Amino acid sequence: MVFLSVRARVCRVRRGVPQGSPTCSQGVTGGQARRNSPGCGGCRRSPVARRWAPGRGAREGCLRGVRRRGANRFWPPRGGESLLVAGIDEVAQAAGVSTATVSRALRGLPNVSAATRARVRAVAEELGYVPSPSAASLATGRTRTIGVITPWVSRWFFANVIEGAERALRSVGYDVLLYTFEVGEDRPRRKVDPTVLRRRVDGTLVVGLPLDDDEVRSLVDLGTPLAFVGSGPADQVTVRLDDVRTGSLATWHLIDLGHRVIGHVTGMPDLVSSWSPPVGRSTGYERALVAAGLEVSAGLVANGGFDVEGGRSSTRELLRRRPDVTAIFAASDEMAMGAILAARDLGLDVPGDLSVIGVDGHDLGELVGLTTIGQDAYQQGADASMLLMEMINGAPVPESLTYPTHLVRRASTARPR
Repeated sequence: MVFLSVRARVCRVRRGVPQGSPTCSQGVTGGQARRNSPGCGGCRRSPVARRWAPGRGAREGCLRGVRRRGANRFWPPRGGESLLVAGIDEVAQAAGVSTATVSRALRGLPNVSAATRARVRAVAEELGYVPSPSAASLATGRTRTIGVITPWVSRWFFANVIEGAERALRSVGYDVLLYTFEVGEDRPRRKVDPTVLRRRVDGTLVVGLPLDDDEVRSLVDLGTPLAFVGSGPADQVTVRLDDVRTGSLATWHLIDLGHRVIGHVTGMPDLVSSWSPPVGRSTGYERALVAAGLEVSAGLVANGGFDVEGGRSSTRELLRRRPDVTAIFAASDEMAMGAILAARDLGLDVPGDLSVIGVDGHDLGELVGLTTIGQDAYQQGADASMLLMEMINGAPVPESLTYPTHLVRRASTARPR
């Protein structure tokens, strides 16, 4: 389907139909219709009248439309021909209101009655009218776009947060502009460049990407609302878990089962931010061990890189180094799944020889019987995006929203043999 925007005073008609036929293809320039053309009477009406009132031209499918009295687009033809997009003038004429009322009704603004709003929307849908984002931006000074910055889009937590945010924003007429800044051990992450967002977004959502102080300051200096999901500095609006409590809860589950040598598969150890999730979860792990009088040692910790393969390789390394480990707390479900694969690689039974617990509530967790600390990542993304909308509209918002977690007991943890 082809969408054409008619700008010139030229009649756009079906091609390939002989002149003078009932569906005349002869176009006319200027405001004067070719009224003497045999079998065609539709051009005697205004564009809106031709759409709504029956007539010979309308019945026989005439697509001739002459631009006059402010009309600049034409009713889309039927039967598979090229579609000509209606404009706001046509919607206003057909609904019997001003173009300003059309704009307010379709944008959900106040001072439009319910009946008028419904009529305008019905006419707009009938005519196939879609408001121009660029025109709306000029009128409001807003881009109706939110920038989302994240290290990954394929991993469970990030994918669910982004999906929740995108759907919530779409429901209020906003788009998402996505930037990824992959974090890896083998290469430094490129710095966040705020210039790519300037004048392009009304706000920015940072999803699970640890930033240094200069990067945070550069985003604040954009002068648009800023919010974080998963981790964020104390002076910025953040939607997150209590990661210290999460790490402690997971570790205490293993301690309560009777495990006394507990390993930990964490994320990147060299992250620049003290407020990142792996730091908080590691702190909770260590505090639980100290409270239980158990060993805390760097030799019991391995970096799994927050993915399955990283969890697998780091667990193999950890178990070779410390074969006395009977349980592992992994800081994400994907690393926990990797730990289970590593145990099988080494001929160990889960949970008979090794108990494993993760964090997230991954969709595949139930399939593999993974015990985890569950969280609602999708809702965190949705709520964070709505906080941004409140900030854009000038409403006060809390500096942080802390989401609850809960223990999900499955088959990957048990008492040690």
